Amino acid sequence: MVVAALEDRKLKKTMGDTYDQYAAAVSMLCQCSFNRLSRAGLIFSLFFYSSLFAGEPALQKPIVYTDQENITGWVMSEKLDGIRGYWDGIRMYTRKGIPLHPPPWFIENFPPFSLDGELWSKRSDFEFIQSVVLDQTPGEGWEHITYNIFEVPNEKGDFLFRLNRARTWFEAHKNTHARIIPQIRIKEKSDMEEFLKEIESMEGEGVILKNPDISYHTGRSPHILKVKNFQDMEGVVIGINKGKGKYKNLMGSMTVKLENGTTFKLGTGFSDKIRHTPPQPGSTVTFKYHGLTKNGIPKFASFLRVRQD
Repeated sequence: MVVAALEDRKLKKTMGDTYDQYAAAVSMLCQCSFNRLSRAGLIFSLFFYSSLFAGEPALQKPIVYTDQENITGWVMSEKLDGIRGYWDGIRMYTRKGIPLHPPPWFIENFPPFSLDGELWSKRSDFEFIQSVVLDQTPGEGWEHITYNIFEVPNEKGDFLFRLNRARTWFEAHKNTHARIIPQIRIKEKSDMEEFLKEIESMEGEGVILKNPDISYHTGRSPHILKVKNFQDMEGVVIGINKGKGKYKNLMGSMTVKLENGTTFKLGTGFSDKIRHTPPQPGSTVTFKYHGLTKNGIPKFASFLRVRQD
């Protein structure tokens, strides 16, 4: 029961000394009998150690490409529009730390070390991917999902060295649903521009650029960039506004609050289904836009999707 409870906790960090401390705590708690460790002491220990790892996993996050960076010698790959999956060596979580429930056969032969990748099926298929991946009862839809690996967190060495560890693992431990996202070397800026055109012509989301010489790190940095012909952002729905005219008795717009506290009304890009059954206040939505006003309001904002991960 102790092991099951601890495995069910979301890990906030799985690196270095902190991870060793956590593993030591699990070992200690498993070896101690209730005769030697009081019930109160056990509960306190479980709470203390598991609280270190509650919350979102610490992951890498790209920033927006500005066309001012020198990307010669970097690598590029397609930015897949799916659900990010973080494998901690035991379980898989979303980028927000929500436990996922893939079928046992899907994660068969997964390694005991961390992986970061995208759960994906095909381009322009986000709604299907989200419905399958976030279902607590794994269904047949998982047969159409692949796990596309783009990083090996906490591994030493440069980016391609880290990625090669995952490649080597799966060459020896076969899993047809695990794939390594191809990385293409950039010789000059025009390589990226042509690649972006190619991806967008196939209705892909965009391109990720990465400095291959940098050691693993978490958070946002200038060494990982995302490239799209539009910008996107997330916000939290704080209100639903009634429509007028043909949208009478339906949702006309939603009031969205950004991470920096800015609020605005998002009123375009909705399907009739969304207007009939809008997301509840507190939901996270993604929208695209083209720059910001002087007051920090997204310009020409258009709804893309509700995010549940």
